[in-house]
Amino acid sequence: MNLKAKLLLWAAAGSLLLLGLSPSSPTLAVPAEEETRQLLEKSLSVIEIDKEIERIATQREALQRNLRSLDADLATKSDELESRREEAGHVLRAYYTGEKQSFLMSIFSSKSLQDLIAVLDYYDHIVSRDKQTLDLLLSEQTELADGRSRLQIEQLQLETIDRNLQLQRARLIALQEEIDSRMSRRSDSEQIKLMMEEIAGFWESVGLHEVKQYFRALAAAMVELPSWLQKNSEYLSLKGLEYTIELPEDALNAFLREQNELFANFSFAFKDDQVIVEGKREGMEVAIRGHYTLEQQPQGVILFHVDELIFNGLTLPDTTSRALEEEFDLGFYPQKIVSLVEAKSVAVRDGYLIVKLGLSL
Repeated sequence: MNLKAKLLLWAAAGSLLLLGLSPSSPTLAVPAEEETRQLLEKSLSVIEIDKEIERIATQREALQRNLRSLDADLATKSDELESRREEAGHVLRAYYTGEKQSFLMSIFSSKSLQDLIAVLDYYDHIVSRDKQTLDLLLSEQTELADGRSRLQIEQLQLETIDRNLQLQRARLIALQEEIDSRMSRRSDSEQIKLMMEEIAGFWESVGLHEVKQYFRALAAAMVELPSWLQKNSEYLSLKGLEYTIELPEDALNAFLREQNELFANFSFAFKDDQVIVEGKREGMEVAIRGHYTLEQQPQGVILFHVDELIFNGLTLPDTTSRALEEEFDLGFYPQKIVSLVEAKSVAVRDGYLIVKLGLSL
């Protein structure tokens, strides 16, 4: 841990002492008073939700720029298509009104084989050009229709983003109002504010980095899990055309510790369809509770979803969990273990991760 992180830890510990609370170590220990803990948790949530609002706003701006560009492109294509329609209409009218008959007459009136070949070549050139005109019309019509579909999809995405932005803003306001209301009734509000500042600084400069380190290491380990299972086939069984993976939590923990020393003080536990990850390092404690789902897109991937993320006893908001899920792929791809199979089901129970694999049809 660097000097800045240590100073933040000592400052946070000092803030606890101002409240008459004794941390068990020079770390950011959770206050014993439940209301104080809740206030600190909510203040951290305010910071994280504010970051989510910034992220959504940036996403919204990018989507709006894309929509404006796509709209302008569609307008240009629409004008080009109209011009192409006129050209195609002229070609079709020429065939139906007999304007092309002179070419046929030229064929029959040819006086020599050389003249006939020249006329046929010219006629072939005319037909090819007309076909190209009609093909371009069909292609541009398809492209314009696809563009309009993309525009409609992105407009719906923008509406979803707008709703999410409004929801998070309302959530932020409600949280801040609740904090302000509770703080106004406390005689130690200045000390609490100091603790909020220290915890916010610690989370931003050290805590988030630490959590991301674990997620990054876990994502890298999951890439290696299929090849590890190939080498440790005792966790694979075959019955008929169905494979079953039964991976005990002890084996998974051993695998993770082989992959990265960060997991030396961490452990996975499988309990009643829930995955529980807990550990501590250099005075920081992280707990993750989540679950697996089977997703058909991409093919048969087993995704891990974070239901709860707790750092030093403080629960982070769901926005933090979703952002980490988006940034780090913790998915498990069983089809990399055995070719021509895909995951059919996933379950967590009695200390085991159980995955059923069937033929990929």
